[in-house]
Amino acid sequence: MANKWISNVLGRYDSGIWIRVLGAALTTITGFMIRPFLVLYLYDKLEGSVILPMLIVGLQPLCGLFVNWFGGGWSDRFGRKPLIMISLALQMLCMVGYVFADGAWHYAVISIVNGIGFALYMPAANAQMTDMVPAEKRAEIFALLHTAFNVGAAVGPVLGLLMFSWNPSAVFLLSAMSFVAYMLLVWFKLPETAPLKVGGQAVTAAAIRRSKTKFSWKQHRTLLVLTLLNLPIGLLYAQVESTFPLHLQTNFEHFKTVLASILTFNGIMVIALQIWIAKKTEAMASHVLIGWSYALFAIVAIGYGYSNVIVLLFLAEFVFTIGEMVNGPHTQKSVSLMAPEEQRGFYFSVFGSSQMLSRGLGPIVGGALMEWTNGETLFTVLAALLLLAGLGQYRVLKGVTVERSE
Repeated sequence: MANKWISNVLGRYDSGIWIRVLGAALTTITGFMIRPFLVLYLYDKLEGSVILPMLIVGLQPLCGLFVNWFGGGWSDRFGRKPLIMISLALQMLCMVGYVFADGAWHYAVISIVNGIGFALYMPAANAQMTDMVPAEKRAEIFALLHTAFNVGAAVGPVLGLLMFSWNPSAVFLLSAMSFVAYMLLVWFKLPETAPLKVGGQAVTAAAIRRSKTKFSWKQHRTLLVLTLLNLPIGLLYAQVESTFPLHLQTNFEHFKTVLASILTFNGIMVIALQIWIAKKTEAMASHVLIGWSYALFAIVAIGYGYSNVIVLLFLAEFVFTIGEMVNGPHTQKSVSLMAPEEQRGFYFSVFGSSQMLSRGLGPIVGGALMEWTNGETLFTVLAALLLLAGLGQYRVLKGVTVERSE
């Protein structure tokens, strides 16, 4: 009976999707061992500076932003698989680099290269999912990937807390090994899916020209607005990896344990609920769900800023979990439906730039605001931005839905 159930689950999705799921779980376990504690690690290494660690962490997405605009188009023209392989190799080298780094400029260079690697990965990987999955299943598949990411969120922070206390170099080397394992899976098992690479003679010259289309405000106005309005969500995520650990330090004595605990709680909740929520909301209007998710994120920002009791902090984290489980899959589904077949990588790269920009500017702006005022002010400003952006995103996506139905 158990074997039959496992066979049915595995047979539900293409093998390429399961490779992505396994690879995501492998790399995010070690990624979450590092990410929550990297700012604290740099904070100690750089003799208690607040701004310098934020600048170094911010360099990764800011430099990746420039590559991101091209990466999606490259994956449309040259294939998803080569871009994924190159990105994983760059990120693996950066993890090894952290072991030998001993100065601010070393960390800065590693952060830049790591940003380039990550920027090449996400547009190609998301476009590949869209290539393999019909429109009516995309929210479910993106939810499955989000669940895999949160296997790392559930396990990684606790392991990271233990291993950073023991030997930080071991954490970085373990992460490098996970990227190597994922590369081997991609090389031997993941098929190429880019329409221009697998379409053979059916691919027209017009399609090739469209795949090389450069960004224009007139043609991609809706995509750009969607991307800009997604920035406040990215800013909230950026604080979790930068200023939030330092803010927790002011309210909780064992703040590292508190941080690891709430991130693990978030990961467990996503693993338990994400697929169920995706199936229940698949047929619902995406613009309504996404609009409500912004309101939930605003509540989370207030909770992060003002919770000085651990129960309230966990309650805020549960609200965060519900918000991200609704927002992520449906936002990615909306982008996939907007994108022409031969421009999927390009659309995901443009939309992904909001994450790059917010993760780049978030630590810098958040760190400066926190140093000038306090954590409460920082998260209050962020809550207001989320409410305004949520209203705008609701209206934009509602217009897209109406236009698509006509």
